[in-house]
Amino acid sequence: MNNKYNHLGKAFVIGMILNLLFVIIESTAGFMSNSMGLLSDAGHNLCDTISLLLAWFAYRLTRVSANSRYTYGYGKSTVLASLVNAFILLVAVGGIFVESIRKLSNPQKVDENAIIWVATAGIVVNFITAMLFMKDRKKDLNVRGTFLHMIMDTLVSVGVVVSGIVIKFTGWTMIDPIIGLAISVIIFWSTKELLRQSIRLSLDGVPDGIDLAEIEKIILGIDGVTGIHHVHVWALGTSENALTVHVSVRNTVESERIKTDIRRELSSHGIMHATIETEPQDYKCPEYECKHNRAFELKQVK
Repeated sequence: MNNKYNHLGKAFVIGMILNLLFVIIESTAGFMSNSMGLLSDAGHNLCDTISLLLAWFAYRLTRVSANSRYTYGYGKSTVLASLVNAFILLVAVGGIFVESIRKLSNPQKVDENAIIWVATAGIVVNFITAMLFMKDRKKDLNVRGTFLHMIMDTLVSVGVVVSGIVIKFTGWTMIDPIIGLAISVIIFWSTKELLRQSIRLSLDGVPDGIDLAEIEKIILGIDGVTGIHHVHVWALGTSENALTVHVSVRNTVESERIKTDIRRELSSHGIMHATIETEPQDYKCPEYECKHNRAFELKQVK
């Protein structure tokens, strides 16, 4: 666990330094060359730098031990960081879109050489940053969001280079605000999924990658289980899931063995924290609880 956090901590710090330096260079070049493509990309990269800072801070919080106030610890801070980052990116998209429309109605001369060289540097910086998170991108929503943003930034920088080349050889300056609009569409498209997942986890929804019907089927398939109800699955953070369930058993003497079997099966399906309550198979769920509530609905072995 410590190796994981040390690895990601270093990745976030290196990514923040690289992106902050690049934002300073790109924004300066954008103002000097009057390029909307460079300025919009610099704005996006600034948002990414802030996102990296928030994600890094959230990861630091996950290392703080649970206490009497926060009995699950601070793992949920990574979900909040993802949610805030998604909103920050959407605000950036709006700013880029509005400014690009303004430039589209009043195109201005730009320095195509500055655009090409600075955007090429952006390709290198964003690609290196993306590679820092590649190994852990499938394990954590925050890391996956950071990785996807860096890959998208790399592609956006490629687009800016293309616009510089087009302007250099054709003089068609209209391509610059068009690239700005394309950037805003790409950022929005990559952000909306992060926003959807972050909102779901914030509301304790079932995390992506967890099939509730499949989880129920697995529990019902454990030897000695006759039925289940009060099934809840939610995220403790962006990389750890939890479950609570009431399990009806054929013989209460086997309760501990059944719990062990269930936890072993759940751990292989991404649920490491399971709270399991066993009950005799003739237990009847109170009608006021079971009626009209899927989580409380009694499911039995067929």
